[in-house]
Amino acid sequence: MSWNEEKVNKLKELWGKGNTASQIAEIIGGISRNAVIGKAHRLNLSAKIKTRAATSNQNFENSLEEKNNKIKRGRKSKFKSLIIEKDFEPENPKQLEELDESSCKWPIGHPDEKSFYFCGRSSLKDFSYCKLHLLYAYQPKGKKEEVVDKEEVPEFIEKKIKSA
Repeated sequence: MSWNEEKVNKLKELWGKGNTASQIAEIIGGISRNAVIGKAHRLNLSAKIKTRAATSNQNFENSLEEKNNKIKRGRKSKFKSLIIEKDFEPENPKQLEELDESSCKWPIGHPDEKSFYFCGRSSLKDFSYCKLHLLYAYQPKGKKEEVVDKEEVPEFIEKKIKSA
């Protein structure tokens, strides 16, 4: 199949009107959709005009990005407000049997010890911990602490690494 001047002019006209490559191939006849796309590319015709589906899809993606940004801001602001507030209510030590929905369930000590208890401060709504222990329990995404105490590499492993 060869492109003659008449077919090229028809392609330019139909492309400018926003027809799809399949529609143009069907109208011109005797050529494939891929041939239309290839010729349009070689002629440096402008990118296809966005169809309704593409536009609505882009709007959907934009709305998702905005929603994700709002969620991120909301999460960070929750923790920032907790960090700013430094006056925490005093601990109210409780045993396991004394805990209820509104008390902080942060364990203090080791369960095998007699002095083991739970924090007992009033917990925040929808959380199991008080403001102070919530800061320990829930780290903001991507801000996990790195392990500071790295064990030394045994000497025989260092030798193997150097010899490799």
